Amino acid sequence: MHILTIDCDYTDRAGIAAAYLLHDGTRAAFIETNTSKAVPLLLHALAEVGLQPEQVELIVPTHIHLDHAGGVGTLLAACPNATVLAHPKAAPHAIDPRRIIAGATQVYGEQAFAHLYGEVLPCPAERVRAVEDGETVWFGEHPLRFLHTRGHANHHFVVHAPTAQAVFTGDAFGILYPALQRHGLFAFPSTTPTDFDPEAAHQSLDRIVATGASRCFPTHFGAFTDLPAIAAQLHPLLDAHAAIVTRAEQEQWPDDQLDPRCRAEVLDLFDRLLTDHGLQDDADARSLVAFDAELNAQGLAFAVRKARFKRA
Repeated sequence: MHILTIDCDYTDRAGIAAAYLLHDGTRAAFIETNTSKAVPLLLHALAEVGLQPEQVELIVPTHIHLDHAGGVGTLLAACPNATVLAHPKAAPHAIDPRRIIAGATQVYGEQAFAHLYGEVLPCPAERVRAVEDGETVWFGEHPLRFLHTRGHANHHFVVHAPTAQAVFTGDAFGILYPALQRHGLFAFPSTTPTDFDPEAAHQSLDRIVATGASRCFPTHFGAFTDLPAIAAQLHPLLDAHAAIVTRAEQEQWPDDQLDPRCRAEVLDLFDRLLTDHGLQDDADARSLVAFDAELNAQGLAFAVRKARFKRA
């Protein structure tokens, strides 16, 4: 089985978000789609390996966040024989994406949403299949094993392809932008709204390493080896993000101060990370992580509000 990394040109920048094309010369599968704007890039990659849209059998978003699954409906419409495989909690949103669209619009605003994601099409229900934890789906002669991995999102799974010694990790195994790997491994977790759960995220890291895969393919971005080293970097960073939530609760930060204080704490954390990796004076590196730092901070503030709501 061949694995091709496709740069989806997300946010009009290289090396930010990938989709992966799996093929054996006669059949194809996509893991992740990015947005509808990326679908022409995916179809071009398919043609480059000599395959037609009719030969695509599977379309597999690791979760329903729109930088992973915004283009599922558009790609499905172009691939008449494909089936979408989704987490049981994600499948209903692939079929009816209105709630996902509304939530993302609230986070980003209408103008930014339109620029980032374009059109988000629904998938016909009969072409969407929910995949349970531990289930195996065969892609030709190759088993694909699905592992539910919470922490970043409650509707997240990873895809283990044992014959390729590969695991496709979505956002459950951190963000690893190639442009940041200049002075050694640089990974950080994604705590975006609305499902940050540090305990589950730690368990997901361990479960991914336990697959024994020699390569991981995070959506952000590309192939990496030495999974234990990546997990060893992510575990303490998850703790550092969780500590911000704990501090907000213990010190009873006012509701109207949650967003700016979480933002300040996360920016300070990322400043220290950049310094630790010798990138403190690199404007490009700072620009690259700024978007994720903002989303991480929003996720932490949301986690505090959710906890307060549950207690009330």
